[in-house]
Amino acid sequence: MLTSIHLKQFKNFQNASLSLGSLTLLVGTNGSGKSNIREALRFLHGISRGYTLAEIIGEKWIEGGVLQWRGIRGGTREITFEGRSKFEIFVHFQLPDKTAEMPYAEYSICVKADRTGIDLRVISEYLHLFDISRVQKKVIFDSNPAVKLFSQDDPFINVLVPRRGRTGNLNLSFLNQRPILSQFIERSDIPPSIHETPRLVMDALSSMRFLDLSPDAMRIPSLPGQTILGDRGENLSSVLQAICQKPDQKQVLLQWIRELTPMDAQDFEFPSDFTGKILLTLVEENGQKTSAYSASDGTLRFLAIIAALLGSAPAQFYFFEELENGIHPARLHLLLQLIEKNVNTRNIQIVATTHSPQLLGLLSKQSLDYAALIYRIEGTADARIKRILDIPEAKRVIEEQDLVRLHASGWLEDAVEFMASAEAST
Repeated sequence: MLTSIHLKQFKNFQNASLSLGSLTLLVGTNGSGKSNIREALRFLHGISRGYTLAEIIGEKWIEGGVLQWRGIRGGTREITFEGRSKFEIFVHFQLPDKTAEMPYAEYSICVKADRTGIDLRVISEYLHLFDISRVQKKVIFDSNPAVKLFSQDDPFINVLVPRRGRTGNLNLSFLNQRPILSQFIERSDIPPSIHETPRLVMDALSSMRFLDLSPDAMRIPSLPGQTILGDRGENLSSVLQAICQKPDQKQVLLQWIRELTPMDAQDFEFPSDFTGKILLTLVEENGQKTSAYSASDGTLRFLAIIAALLGSAPAQFYFFEELENGIHPARLHLLLQLIEKNVNTRNIQIVATTHSPQLLGLLSKQSLDYAALIYRIEGTADARIKRILDIPEAKRVIEEQDLVRLHASGWLEDAVEFMASAEAST
């Protein structure tokens, strides 16, 4: 589980940290930087796919002219804060084995990224383990040893790998145009026992999904057996068909649809066309049938979120853009109920952006602990992150007033603006 991410000179963040819970809701005005947090997490996900820095930031194409990976928005020209020469991303994990002596991991990567994209390379990178107190540290690998084996112009970076219980450490060279983490687990000259933590971190980064659901994509017929929901909602019909093969999960789907919409949905059908592709059709008790072509955008988005969470291969981590899109305000509590239930029972972690004051007001106390405001102070370029409950007087004001109205009125932004002005004057 990811517990925090820290950004230095990445996109419009000069120096900012975000704590992550099971459900982390990001609020803020347009252009504040919410989507740039998504891009930082996508950069980490690109590492897990074994891509080079150029492929992560740019694009990855495979045979047949198929686009496999969309790069970071803005590319190398806009990936650093105000055109700086490098950026850094730090991320903290709680590893699956909570009984381990060192249950926490910190991974960091610093990348040189000039605007031309010609000189893309890893400047430094490390992976460390920590104990519960986060005082005792164990180095898995570190690219900043005292002895440098290569000059600045070489396409390699030197990495120190401590060997427990044996004399001496390993000093190894890695290509600097690809993150060390993805190369590390491929090396046969590293003892297998040292691979364990990097594999756990790679697994966590690879089990990420970034869903920006599009009704047009969800209405496209799909072939049976396509059980992975696309990032825009592709394959929705075949994913739902697979879920419906299990009667208990089918009833869960029907129950949520009846709660969400005025439809008295009693069944799902998946008629096929002459190519064998199927299309979701909702069947009501009176026999009325509504295909995905005619279903509302909100109904399709809700079904896609359910499909992602209940599908055959759910991810460990989901990022949803504008979670409330297409959902009637009176039904937002159902969406939140579904999400909070799954993060609490299925070991799923969700980060979502929203512009909905209602959604923020519906959060449970546990989820509100991790709700964060992304904002910019007037006259400054850098985006900042503040846990809502850490805003001065926020706890007291929230107890006395309606959080929905506070958010809708802009009180959160006004409070941090006032706080920044007070700090500047002292």
